[in-house]
This record gives sequence, C-alpha cells and structure tokens, in this order.
Amino acid sequence: MKNNNINADIKISDDVVASIIGLAATEVEGITSIAGNVTYERLAKSGTKNRSKGIKLVIEDGCITADLYMNMKYGYSIPVVTSQVQERVSNAIENMSGLKASSVNIHIVGIDVDR
Repeated sequence: MKNNNINADIKISDDVVASIIGLAATEVEGITSIAGNVTYERLAKSGTKNRSKGIKLVIEDGCITADLYMNMKYGYSIPVVTSQVQERVSNAIENMSGLKASSVNIHIVGIDVDR
C-alpha cells in the first residue's frame, strides 16, 4: 500500500460540532432536552435537523469550550447527571471531530415533571 502524504485541511462547521454535542448530551438518562429545543426523539420523528439551540461554542486552536443549556427530569441527581453529560460530550467531541474538549459547562435551566 502506498502512503501519500496529502496536505489537506479538514473543516468541521460549528453546527456539526453542536449537533454532535446535542446528541451526546441527550443520550444521558435524566436529560430531557437542550433548552430552547424539543427532545431528540421529536426531532428524529419530524426530520428536523437543527439540534444546536441551547449550545454555545468557542473553538480556538483545536480546543472547544461548550456551554450547554439543558432541561432535566425531576428526581435525578443534578451532580451525577451533569457529570455524565460532561464525560459523554467530551468523548464524543474528541472521538468524532479530533478536537479537544477543554471545557464542557452544563447549565440546568429547567426541570421536567411527568405527572
């Protein structure tokens, strides 16, 4: 096999990174949605592709700082769930984009109560 050293840049849009983050975050049990956004299940059913509302990004020198504004289910431990979100989001960013997650800040802005 021949190894061609090709000099090429790969650009990943902020929207793609935000979608990766949103999907990873909403996979954590206890998270119901990204604030300002419907749940991922509703998005998938409707075909809507904008999953990045409620996510603010700063990308500099291959490092990402992300702020996620999220809603949780009542009855879950906020410290436990937010720690799981941080871990899952950091892993998703690094595995899928090759960028480093320097900071993943979680803001719980609402609690959903199922009655």
